Amino acid sequence: MPRIAGIDISEHKKVAFALREIYGVGPKRADDIIAQAKIDPNKRARDLTPDEVSKIQRLLEEYPVEGDLRRQVSDNINRLKRIKSYRGMRHSAGLPVRGQRTKVNSRTVRGGGRKTVGSVSKEEAPKEAASN
Repeated sequence: MPRIAGIDISEHKKVAFALREIYGVGPKRADDIIAQAKIDPNKRARDLTPDEVSKIQRLLEEYPVEGDLRRQVSDNINRLKRIKSYRGMRHSAGLPVRGQRTKVNSRTVRGGGRKTVGSVSKEEAPKEAASN
């Protein structure tokens, strides 16, 4: 199992898809890295040579990935909280930050105590009334 950027990537996947398991590597970046390293995109991760793995590792060092990127994102969120911006307050409250509606959606975030209200068929209505 190849280990790249501190992550064990899946052996059975093609290299382009296996690289996406690394935090901060998406489809475009994975394709770019494979092209720069001159690796066959149809090759499976288990078939990579140690030389190819080191090429990928070297190319990934140019980008913030895994721990560095996670730290950068959390620092940005903490900065927003510290300056008490609207987005920071939404992060603190655990509510949607980017303008999504909360009346209908994000019910689990607002509290799991609410139950779905639906219609009851005519046959089940007397049973419901009797049990309450």
